[in-house]
Amino acid sequence: MSRAPPSSTPDGYDEAWAKSLTTQFEQLLRTKRLNALSDRSRRRSRSNSPAPVDASGSSSQRTPNVIRRKPVPTSSQYASPSSSSMAQSLHRNASTATQPPSYSSLRNLPKVPTPPQDPNSVKFRNLLISLSLTPTKYENPGLLDEALKSVPLDRIYGEAEEESQVLQAQAESMGDGRKAEWGYHDCVIRALLRWFKRSFFTWVNQPLCPSCLSPTNSLGMTPPIPDEAARGAARVELYRCVVPECGAYERFPRYSDVWALLHTKRGRCGEWANCFSMLCRALGGRVRWVWNSEDHVWTEVYSEQQKRWVHVDACEEAWDSPRLYAEGWEKKIAYCIAFSIDGATDVTRRYVRSPAKHGLDRTRAPEEVLIWIIDEIRRMRRENLSKEERRRLIMEDVREEEELRAYVAQEIATEVTNMLPGSPGSTSPAMDTDKLPARQSGAPEWIQARGEGGSEPSGEGH
Repeated sequence: MSRAPPSSTPDGYDEAWAKSLTTQFEQLLRTKRLNALSDRSRRRSRSNSPAPVDASGSSSQRTPNVIRRKPVPTSSQYASPSSSSMAQSLHRNASTATQPPSYSSLRNLPKVPTPPQDPNSVKFRNLLISLSLTPTKYENPGLLDEALKSVPLDRIYGEAEEESQVLQAQAESMGDGRKAEWGYHDCVIRALLRWFKRSFFTWVNQPLCPSCLSPTNSLGMTPPIPDEAARGAARVELYRCVVPECGAYERFPRYSDVWALLHTKRGRCGEWANCFSMLCRALGGRVRWVWNSEDHVWTEVYSEQQKRWVHVDACEEAWDSPRLYAEGWEKKIAYCIAFSIDGATDVTRRYVRSPAKHGLDRTRAPEEVLIWIIDEIRRMRRENLSKEERRRLIMEDVREEEELRAYVAQEIATEVTNMLPGSPGSTSPAMDTDKLPARQSGAPEWIQARGEGGSEPSGEGH
């Protein structure tokens, strides 16, 4: 079978050109940062260091060697050799083309971790420390054994084995020695996700009347009774039957205790993510519980096959779809922090690829303070690990940081390319967001009130 030629546009914007543009852009950022550091060093030497005196008694001031690289490439240097008219086209449209985003955060000097000082930073630190305890509860051996009793293991493993074989056959059929897209354990988690969403857990909009099963009206919040508080219910919603002859009350405790959730099998996104994350851990997965500052939570599971963390949302039955919230739900996001038994990571860049479009101001603490808090949580979780285990986790952190930076560079290259005349993105800026749905879990009114309806009507209403 003959291989198809690489895709390209009529104006010569092929994949090699886009890759070259990305490389030059990253090189430019590195050069500017290095020059800024060199200039800063030179200014300090002039202001703080005494001038050296030579043998003749005259003073002379040395100028440090400043590394200067190539100047900023002009628009004509970005042009493809096969399209000689591109430079002229860019010059003609320079007055009307959209200016590229500033991306000031990429030009800043490296941030130094700083302990929290002001009240808002201290409050944010206490919140993150408290949230970091959630995944530690998944390590209780008795709880994990109880969780396994709730899972139809034969069904889960059977589906996983079948899917794994199909993926392996697809990879082998390509004939180039590639690996399957997902490994066997990834398929186990995917089968667990389908069963959890379709057969095990129930979404609650407003609970039905316990006496006549009629709808209920919300009466607001009520204090938890001792039994509810003992099972982690800091909030309890109170409802009353709409039928006057009945008028029965129904309490809806928002349990955070995973053992209680295994028995109630109901809740909203908080209960769904908490219970599903624990079941993933029971099946041997490495799990993260991801907190979003705009009132949503979900799960990440580590894929040994792809050597990276994979987004999983049990409420939406979503697998490896991190752009769902920003580009599908059209949700504005400030913070996404992932917590695991091994520490914490700021994963906002995985879920918000374009901060200008989908990001919110990060005002809870300076970025230097957030870095310090995350380092503190990592130290707390890893202090009793072996040296080899700590080294492995550090290397994993480095790989993930490279992955998150690549998302930023890719988005910059895409936006710059889309600004060029005649590029596909200039006429259809939302090319791949059409495939991302609005929120599906929850009543339509509730979804719209939260601003998660996207551009399409949605909602299960169950």
